[in-house]
Amino acid sequence: MSLYTEITKLPRDPIIGLTELFKNDKRSTKYNLGVGVYLDENGNVPVLESVKKAAQLLYEKKDPCVYLPMVGLESFCEATKKLLFGLTYSSNVNIITTQTLGGTGALRLGAELLQRTKTVPFVAISEPSWENHRNIFESAGFKVKTYPYYDPNTNSFLFEQFLTFLKSLPKYTVVVLHANCHNPTGIDPAEEEWQEILDIIQKLDLIPFFDLAYQGFKASLKEDVSVLQTYIKFEKPFLVANSFSKNFSLYGERVGALSIFSCSHEESIKIQSHLKNIIRSLYSTPPTYGQRIVEQVLSNQKLYAIWQSEIQLMRTRITDMRNQIVKAFEEENLTSFSFIKDQHGMFSYSGLEKIHAEELRKKFGVYILDSGRICIAALNKNNLKYVTNAISAVVYKKMIQTKSF
Repeated sequence: MSLYTEITKLPRDPIIGLTELFKNDKRSTKYNLGVGVYLDENGNVPVLESVKKAAQLLYEKKDPCVYLPMVGLESFCEATKKLLFGLTYSSNVNIITTQTLGGTGALRLGAELLQRTKTVPFVAISEPSWENHRNIFESAGFKVKTYPYYDPNTNSFLFEQFLTFLKSLPKYTVVVLHANCHNPTGIDPAEEEWQEILDIIQKLDLIPFFDLAYQGFKASLKEDVSVLQTYIKFEKPFLVANSFSKNFSLYGERVGALSIFSCSHEESIKIQSHLKNIIRSLYSTPPTYGQRIVEQVLSNQKLYAIWQSEIQLMRTRITDMRNQIVKAFEEENLTSFSFIKDQHGMFSYSGLEKIHAEELRKKFGVYILDSGRICIAALNKNNLKYVTNAISAVVYKKMIQTKSF
């Protein structure tokens, strides 16, 4: 017997564990299409020009690296509120924005706060959803259920089934919603569908928790937060976890924020006190460098304009890769992948199965999640043909085996 005898080894994380396998692969030809990182046309993580210019400004200021307030720098939080809610709502005293350790930290901080209310019966996430959603809320002590979202037979959104599920939920159920660019499917509700979803949620006093990790990667910075600005008009409680990892290419800096809309200024003050208490017990104060870069860009008109252009280039490249991979599949006589063109954001739920993913890793060094999720943003002109040839090989192999059986 030892201190750790009673704990058992857990399975590897589906995403980070896949990257570990990729790094340990000694083959010279290998491609990681599993991790959620935007890569440029040369397969590199870009350093944005807006970020470089902001970093230079910070260097010239030579500010000391002191502890920040527990909830982060006020100017960063205010700039984030304007980005998410626009000038119309950013000054609303019922909105609290707190700097967090990336989008993951925002989700966990929100989960810890919700647990303290002792009123949430459970948390509902989409089926499928980002691999870490369940882990975050279960680790905070919640029971997690799934709602119908994706039909693998038609590669479409299960709108009516989702509405039926919502209508069955008890009051104060937390419903985790992907604000845009649904991860992993890349399929979002249409505008009129969003309107009906949000209307039901507010009428039934459910609590939407929006996960916004890809602002700017679907339509534009402004359009990609329309769902938030629609819901705020109801003046009902909601939470938003947003990340700056992807749209600033600042993955390792862990820059994110949690925004909470409450019903009164008095409630906001109470909530703020609990957020500070939770933060103090977890990490005391947030890091400085990454959030100062983001704050510089969001508050400087010239840098903001450069950043907008860079996001547009990233968004355009992702769309172009969607079209190119569909075309490449068609050249391999795989016309069943045409739905990829209609998805949005960095990811595609490809329809490939675990057996395909294992075969791609083993024989071709192509790493995708066992769920079939592919990071479209990791494709480029140099690896596209290799990847589509590999997928074609494993798909045709299964088709032949099925027919012979």
